Amino acid sequence: MAASETTTSAFPPVLPNRHPEAPRAADLDKCVHCGLCLNACPTYRELGLEMDSPRGRIYQMVQVATGQAEPGASYEEHLDLCLACRGCESACPSGVPYGRLIEAARTEIEAKKQRPWHERAFRSFIFERLLVTPWMIKTAGAFLYLYEATGLRAIVRGSGLLKLMGKMGRIEHLAPTAEVPFFFDKVGKTFPAKGQRRYRVGFLAGCLANVTSARLNEATVRVLQANGCDVVLPAEQTCCGALHVHSGLKDQARALARKNIDAFLAGNFDAFITNAAGCGSTLKEYHELLEHDEAYAEKAKLFVAKMKDVTEFLGSIELNPKMGPLSVTATYQDSCHLAHGQKVRSAPRQILNAIPGVKFKELPLSDLCCGSAGIYNIVHDDIADSLLQKKMVMVNGTGAEVVTTANVGCAIQLKAGVTKYGKRQRVLHVVELLDEAYRKAGL
Repeated sequence: MAASETTTSAFPPVLPNRHPEAPRAADLDKCVHCGLCLNACPTYRELGLEMDSPRGRIYQMVQVATGQAEPGASYEEHLDLCLACRGCESACPSGVPYGRLIEAARTEIEAKKQRPWHERAFRSFIFERLLVTPWMIKTAGAFLYLYEATGLRAIVRGSGLLKLMGKMGRIEHLAPTAEVPFFFDKVGKTFPAKGQRRYRVGFLAGCLANVTSARLNEATVRVLQANGCDVVLPAEQTCCGALHVHSGLKDQARALARKNIDAFLAGNFDAFITNAAGCGSTLKEYHELLEHDEAYAEKAKLFVAKMKDVTEFLGSIELNPKMGPLSVTATYQDSCHLAHGQKVRSAPRQILNAIPGVKFKELPLSDLCCGSAGIYNIVHDDIADSLLQKKMVMVNGTGAEVVTTANVGCAIQLKAGVTKYGKRQRVLHVVELLDEAYRKAGL
């Protein structure tokens, strides 16, 4: 705990009685300030400012931890601009757990921050009600569906009204499509393996993804069935808590983690599966989130041991080779939280290369963030759009007709990029392309 630590290597002692979630001195000490992380940092590449690099942000955390600086507005702004993509972790030779540091610093800031009432009310509604209440998500999804199905979206876009709406107008193109029927009615059911059963897996369907990625969730279930899995969707599952953690709301995230642990450990599964890399990264860190919870610390370790991204799971088993040829050129954008957070890079490429007819073309700088980063593309739309525009130049250069990724948020961002800067490429999750191959083979 931060409060029990007293030193950082070359700096004054850490202040006593800091917030218990504050960045740990042991983690801060790992940074030797070599700067090898700079070129891997999207905001440093965009802004060129040391204070908006991982090294600069860690320096500011140390300044605050040792009492050499106050955690004021400038500190908050530099940390808020971070995408938390964790690209710096892959570049760091010292093993600095930057993701843990930025989340801890944001939690400390959030605990001390005095927000106006309307901001508190909005955040409370989003994080404590909407994301954890299926009927609210369904209602929001219904409005989103009507917005598009009635032609209102096309009218708004064609009227020039968006130009008068400021930021709301600028980010309207990021609104995902509500996919009916929603996936919520599948939660609580079991889908049997096709052919001989090889595994029994629990599938975490997400929260908003039940509306915005309902077809992806269906494809994931079909692919797992085609590979001999009984697929179970525990009825008691809930939001993974990733957005809560990224927003400094760890206590709320812990409550959600306990629910998911209880829901999945009771099922006697061989593995727990997610198709959202951003969620998976948080799910695999439940043991850190609950390390001081006497009742759940050991349960969290058992949960994490079985947690797999769907591409990671499929890459670890003998893939069903009964696929139809697709005859497409595809490229792959790494999800930051899969490549940098979970260290899973080869499995998605392995799957793409296993699909007959698919010509895979590597995307330059594929592990550099596309600008999605949870809600970053909404909060900091200008930087996110600049990152996306550069990403699409590289995507267009591959000549690929299909852009694949392994995260729901990345897919939404890339679809917006294809519309705005692309060449009408299709954007799919890796599993959706694999599903197309299986369906073509009659599975």
